[in-house]
Amino acid sequence: MARFNKWLFRRTKGRRGGTFLGAPVLLLDHVGRRTGQARTNPLIYLDDAPNLVLVASKGGIDVNPAWFHNLMAMSTTEVELPGGVRRRVRPRVAEGEERAALWERVIVLYPPYADYAKRTERLIPVIVLEPA
Repeated sequence: MARFNKWLFRRTKGRRGGTFLGAPVLLLDHVGRRTGQARTNPLIYLDDAPNLVLVASKGGIDVNPAWFHNLMAMSTTEVELPGGVRRRVRPRVAEGEERAALWERVIVLYPPYADYAKRTERLIPVIVLEPA
């Protein structure tokens, strides 16, 4: 699914493949920590201008996904938004009240995250991508 979504997104500059179950999608570029290979993941995001917000949901019930670890190991990277707009960003994990406020907005945007959070013991990271 991710590979097709990425292809469709790039082919149409986000006019197609720019949403997943009604939620907006961006393409996140990152580098594999072990392989050093460039990777791209389509991910649901919240526009919290000038920042973007991601949730590190599924990497297994009790494990953060590989893209999260790759992203957090980088000081900056690029994302591609619908319309072919590329933006250089710096990741950080939201904590405390900021995380709680963003989490509430994210689950309104994409309710399955709330269901997923009930099935895991871990606190699912909320990542803020600030302009770099």
